[in-house]
Parts: sequence; C-alpha cells; structure tokens
Amino acid sequence: MPTVKDAIARIESHEKECALRYLAIEQRLESGSKRFDKLELMLWSMYPFIISVAAVFKWIG
Repeated sequence: MPTVKDAIARIESHEKECALRYLAIEQRLESGSKRFDKLELMLWSMYPFIISVAAVFKWIG
C-alpha cells in the first residue's frame, strides 16, 4: 500500500514534468507569435503596392 511519502514523491515528480511541459508550450507560442508578426508585416507592406497598382491602372486607362 502506498504511503504518504510515496504520494508526495509522485506529486513532486508530476509537478516537475508539468513545469517542463508548460515551458515547451510557452516557447512554441512565442515562436508562433514571431511568425504571425512576420506575416502581419508582409500584409501591411502589400497595401501600398495594391494602391499604387490601382492608381497606375486608373492613370493609364
């Protein structure tokens, strides 16, 4: 039959594993956030291009 010390040891082990898991999740979220920032910058850089192309077509035609 498990003792209280065994239960505490298992809980502490579980807490260590969860801490590592949460750290990995946080790192992945940061990495994803950086990717979304890059995509957002690319989108914002497309707006002047689209507007200038529309202006050129209006001016030509």
